[in-house]
This record gives sequence, structure tokens and C-alpha cells, in this order.
Amino acid sequence: QVQLVESGGGLVQAGDSLRLSCAASGRTFSSYNMGWFRQAPGKEREFVASISWNGDRRTYTDSVKGRFTISRDNARNTVYLQMNSLKPEDTAVYYCAAKSRTYFYIETKAADVWGQGTQVTVSS
Repeated sequence: QVQLVESGGGLVQAGDSLRLSCAASGRTFSSYNMGWFRQAPGKEREFVASISWNGDRRTYTDSVKGRFTISRDNARNTVYLQMNSLKPEDTAVYYCAAKSRTYFYIETKAADVWGQGTQVTVSS
């Protein structure tokens, strides 16, 4: 089973960009479907984006379509979330997640493995 470590969060202004990274340990990363979720204060954790094990399928929640891009580099055991045109409502703790058998759909809430999260704060 992989272990996940997120990085790249921070404090930015509205309109800025950030790139989150999620580094995975273990030799089986390329077999995992990967996802990004976020949780704002007082709210439930929500799906943000997902990518299939081979990168040929990607899904985004409506609120980030056209602004966020998920990608992966299986040679580096890393999945990325490029976030452009950030808005204050994007403020949340962002979590990386992995599933070994099924894909992350928008309604998916469970994962085989979760990272510890990285804080993203967008000021207006």
C-alpha cells in the first residue's frame, strides 16, 4: 500500500496560482487511481479532481473546471494539482487520495489511502 505526502500549499491572493504535489511511496503507485479532495472549515470534505491510473481519464468538480488541472508522473510517483485563478472559496485543506481498484467519481467519498493534507488559503 502506498503512503501519500502532500506539499505546495500556502497563502496566496485571489487570482494567483499554486501547484500542489502528492508524493507516493511504494512501487505500485502506477496502479492507483488518484484524487484530490478538500475540506473547508465547518464543511464536509469534498471531491475536487481525479485521474485514472494511466492518466487517460480525468474528472473535475464543476466549481474548479477550467481553473484546476490534475496530472500525474508515474516515473516520479507523484500526482499534481495545478490551481489557477484561485478564489477565496478555494480556501481549504487539500488532501491527496488513492484507490487501487475503482475510479474516483465526483460522488466518491472513500479511499484506500489518504494523505495528511496541505493548507491552501486564498485572500481577497
